[in-house]
Amino acid sequence: MVNSPNPKSFVYTRKTLSRAERALICSPFRLKLFRDMQSQSIPQRAIATVNGVQQGYTQVSLSGLRCDNALGWLIEVGVLRREVDGQGITDRFRLTPLGHQLVEKFAHQPWTTASWGDRLQDAITRWLRLPSI
Repeated sequence: MVNSPNPKSFVYTRKTLSRAERALICSPFRLKLFRDMQSQSIPQRAIATVNGVQQGYTQVSLSGLRCDNALGWLIEVGVLRREVDGQGITDRFRLTPLGHQLVEKFAHQPWTTASWGDRLQDAITRWLRLPSI
């Protein structure tokens, strides 16, 4: 369950939580990005290229396409969402309730380094787009 400003509670299956956590730790992003997303939306231009390194969001500079693909995968597993305004979808990203739950978990334990097994399982899941049931 997750606490959020919304009075509804969300319950996730162990499989959903595991896949989302694995996608999070296998992503090219650092915990600082997700902590900042707890309180505000972050535009892609602040994450991609050298800006991401300067902000502490990535360890290495990501091209716009690589950044978009990595953010898109985190959307698919339910960790992030794109922000919407009166004009439609924007280039800004926020945490979902699942994302908030995972970031809170890492506030109380160290940010996990992905093992080769985690990376392989994430790549296979991503390639096959296996659903979380």
